[in-house]
Amino acid sequence: MGTATLNERFFESTRGRIVSLLRGTTATVNDLTEQLGLTDNAVRAHLLSLERDGLVRQSGMQPGRRKPHFAYELTPEADHLFPKAYDALLNQLITVLKGRLSPRVLKDVLREVGRSLAERHPLVKKTSLESRARNALAVLSALGGAARLEKENGKLFISSQNCPLSAAVSEHPEVCQLAEELVGEIVGAPVKEKCDRESFPRCRFAIDAAK
Repeated sequence: MGTATLNERFFESTRGRIVSLLRGTTATVNDLTEQLGLTDNAVRAHLLSLERDGLVRQSGMQPGRRKPHFAYELTPEADHLFPKAYDALLNQLITVLKGRLSPRVLKDVLREVGRSLAERHPLVKKTSLESRARNALAVLSALGGAARLEKENGKLFISSQNCPLSAAVSEHPEVCQLAEELVGEIVGAPVKEKCDRESFPRCRFAIDAAK
C-alpha cells in the first residue's frame, strides 16, 4: 500500500485530525475538544498516544479561565506525515529505474548511493563500535529519522520510529538497502536491515558487534 494511501487513512482518523489541527500552531485540550467535538478525556488519550509515537509534545502553558492549560505542538518528526514534492519525485525516479534496470543492478545502484552518502562521514577506525554507531545514528537523525541506539542481548541496534525515506520505502522496499549500506559504511561493520514496513515504516538496523 502506498504512502499516499496510508497518509490519507491516517488523516481521516481522530489522531490524524489532531495532527492536522496542530500543524503550524499550538492548541490546548480545550481547543481540540471544541474543534473535534470530543470529550476532554478522549482528546487526552489521543494526545498521549501521539506523544508516545513522538509526533506531539507539550510546548508550554496557555492561560485559561480558571487555571493555565498545557499547549501542544507537533514534533519535527511529525513532518514526515505531510506530503512533499520530493517524495513524489523520489518515488517516480525509483519507478523509472525499476523499469529500466534489473533487480540486481537496481540493488547495486542503491547501495552505491548509500556508500556515496557515507563518504561525507569518514570512518574513524580507532573509535569504538558504539561510538561509530552513534555517528551513524546522528546521520540518520539529520535526515529526519529520529533514530536511537539500543542494546539487546549484547547486540547493537539503530532504530527509528520515523523512517526518513518512508515515502519511498512504502512503495519501494529496496530503498532500505541504501540506508543499510549507509549505516554499514559509517560503522565499519556488517549491518543488516530489519525494518518494519507495515503501516508507517520504521527503521531498524542490526550491527554485527563481532566485527
